[in-house]
Amino acid sequence: MLARVQKALGRSDSGSGFTPLPPLDLSGVIPALAPEDYQARFQAELEKVGGVVHIVTTSSELDEVLGKILEQAESPAVALSGNPLLKELGIAGRLATLGKQVSFWDAEAGANLPPAFTQASFAAAAGITGVDFALAETGTLVLTSATERVQVASLAPPMHIALYRRGQLAGSLDEVLARLPISTSQNRPSPGRSVVFITGTSRTADIEQILVQGVHGPRAIHAILVEDTCR
Repeated sequence: MLARVQKALGRSDSGSGFTPLPPLDLSGVIPALAPEDYQARFQAELEKVGGVVHIVTTSSELDEVLGKILEQAESPAVALSGNPLLKELGIAGRLATLGKQVSFWDAEAGANLPPAFTQASFAAAAGITGVDFALAETGTLVLTSATERVQVASLAPPMHIALYRRGQLAGSLDEVLARLPISTSQNRPSPGRSVVFITGTSRTADIEQILVQGVHGPRAIHAILVEDTCR
């Protein structure tokens, strides 16, 4: 890092007494996860911070899990982000069958323009999104505006439900950062203006060190692994 700072300032390290450090080697300190262990690690880490993980392999299982989760919601109002996976799985139609009042982001159809969708998200009892990545080492959901279109569905409702495919599991933060679609050109901005890392439910202990959930965001998080057999 110091070498890069010196280079940016146009200074040589000769006579400065600065010796560049060797590359950081974390082998044996943070053992790499094997891909086959990603899901188990993700579930274990998310559960440590108050989240719940579900796995569905069929369409009927998805309906059953969604129904059971939403039984805990305070109202039938649900907000859906613009993630393509939700459209692929027909989530809006599934929720309508369950008797839910669905607000969804669909810019192409002109439905729920930003102010209306924001208001609907704050009024909803649950928000359903996809993810860009499910980060195994910390049990973190990674969402970008490139795929969600808007982030409010994951942040405003008291319950957040995130759907993901097995191929979206990532082992480490380094892997996530390497795979994020980030542009290095000023003339070609990154497709997603915001990236949100969600690790567990919203919580704070600022007041008298008493832990309170749901102060700044959802107080319940459910992550649903939708296997490729579920269409």
